[in-house]
Amino acid sequence: MAKVFVITGPSGVGKGTLISKLLDRLSELELSVSATTRGPRDGEVDGRDYHFLDPAEFDRRVEEGAFLEHATYSGNRYGTLRSEVQEHLQNGKSVVLEIELQGARQVRDAMPESVRVFVKPPHPDDLRRRLEERGTDDASAIDRRLRTAEEELAAEDEFSYVVVNDDVDAAVGELVRIVRDELSAE
Repeated sequence: MAKVFVITGPSGVGKGTLISKLLDRLSELELSVSATTRGPRDGEVDGRDYHFLDPAEFDRRVEEGAFLEHATYSGNRYGTLRSEVQEHLQNGKSVVLEIELQGARQVRDAMPESVRVFVKPPHPDDLRRRLEERGTDDASAIDRRLRTAEEELAAEDEFSYVVVNDDVDAAVGELVRIVRDELSAE
């Protein structure tokens, strides 16, 4: 039976890297492409990396109930389109959602059967270094993300699984184990 896997954690923890490697190792998983109001970064493609929507279109879809979850994060809006998730599930594919804490809580409420995984850094100071190395945000945006990260880290107990991203290969191995265990537990 196909399942929804919610993977969350603070900005800069490496969710995207871990999920990319997880998807490479488990062909039975599909990534749900989120919608956002932020502009594309260099190299990002609409429909592959995100569904890039202007704020009015995002609002229209919220009003229609088109989102499984939606949240504002660092001044931009993000959301998971219900149609995106349902299409994968109807095709027998389990779905991975890479979302922030607020959205993960909404999915938990809407789909209590979802599997929720929290990714955390070995130490909170690692987040600043990772965000600075990523080079996609200015200093004030990094500070905003770090303030949000403090609140997010305090919520790890809300999740069924916690993965520490100290070593990427070990963290991916733990994610693979979690997914396989969940998919075989019926």
